[in-house]
Amino acid sequence: MKGVAPPALLEKRLGSQEVFKGAFLHAFRDQVLLPSGASACREYVVHPGAVMVVPLHENSRGEVELVLERQFRYPVGQVMIEFPAGKLDAGEDCFHCAVRELWEETGYRARQWSHAGVMHPVIAYSTEFIDIWFARGLLPGPRNLDDGEFLEVFTASPEEFFSWCRDGQVTDGKTLAAGLWLQNTLSGNWPLSWHDHPMDPGPVEPL
Repeated sequence: MKGVAPPALLEKRLGSQEVFKGAFLHAFRDQVLLPSGASACREYVVHPGAVMVVPLHENSRGEVELVLERQFRYPVGQVMIEFPAGKLDAGEDCFHCAVRELWEETGYRARQWSHAGVMHPVIAYSTEFIDIWFARGLLPGPRNLDDGEFLEVFTASPEEFFSWCRDGQVTDGKTLAAGLWLQNTLSGNWPLSWHDHPMDPGPVEPL
């Protein structure tokens, strides 16, 4: 269970060394005491955390479509299909970040929001967590991309999206995880609790 760690599994930090600090990444090398009494080295990256939004758009036929993005990801050298996402600013609330990222990257504002859950995408070497949100009742508008940010926004049916996940066209870990939530939500197995929210991209209160 979350938060319960048997003593036989715990590691204790003995010391910590900063290895690298850049504009985004902050890496450390720690010495830890293992349950066996031996010591080991742990290298990891401190991350501020992020959000991902699964936007549900109703088309002119009343059918649900997904708002997705294509974006070139330099480390893997590929254009990836992803749901809108972004990292938290210093001191920023997760819900505010979700509202902001959806608006900035896609131009959409949402009438209703629901918090789905949290995922830890790279537990072996990063503190990163990603808060997963669903949005619906979308109203389109102009985007507000960051300088140097280039991405293509498009829509697809859930069936198309699931086939891309199956066939390996979607390989981004967070987007695949969102697919699990989406599949169970659409089937009724994992119902969401929706909350109304003003479609103002400015300062917002946490849900």
